[in-house]
Amino acid sequence: MTAPEITLLPPSAAGDIALVAAVSDLVNLVYAESETGLWSGAVDRTTPAEVAGFVAAGEIAVARLGGRLAGCVRVCRLADDTGEFGMLAASPEVRGTGLGRALVAFAERHSRAAGHRRIQLELLVPRDGTHPAKDFLARWYRRLGYEVVRTTTLDVDFPHLAPLLAVPCEFLVYHKDLTPA
Repeated sequence: MTAPEITLLPPSAAGDIALVAAVSDLVNLVYAESETGLWSGAVDRTTPAEVAGFVAAGEIAVARLGGRLAGCVRVCRLADDTGEFGMLAASPEVRGTGLGRALVAFAERHSRAAGHRRIQLELLVPRDGTHPAKDFLARWYRRLGYEVVRTTTLDVDFPHLAPLLAVPCEFLVYHKDLTPA
């Protein structure tokens, strides 16, 4: 794979309706595939309006390959010493090429540059049984150096979404230390 061009979108890009819609569509596509069976019916992960707000706040980075949108990640400040990334999505056509790893590395560099000592991510998983996509992601995040520091439920942080679950789920909260070894 050619190295992706990963850039943090400028706040002014929030007005680029086509770009914001493309990012929203990509996130929804990827999450619909990776969360099959967890939700009752179709549940979008995000909306163009929400993505526009994140772009305006300087929190959305996109990856482009050959000038085309290939992936994205949201990176933000969670606390004075902690950054967070989420909405990680790589286009199905480029899965397995290292784009996801490059987006996570970008989020880590961005958080480190902002003075964060750690970075957090959350992974929604079924409480009972297994889920192929979620099991893969849990192993992948561990290989990247992330450790589960807490388990919570959707109704704690997103109570409006909890009734939409098809099966009981929990959030695994991961941290990775960003300080030099």
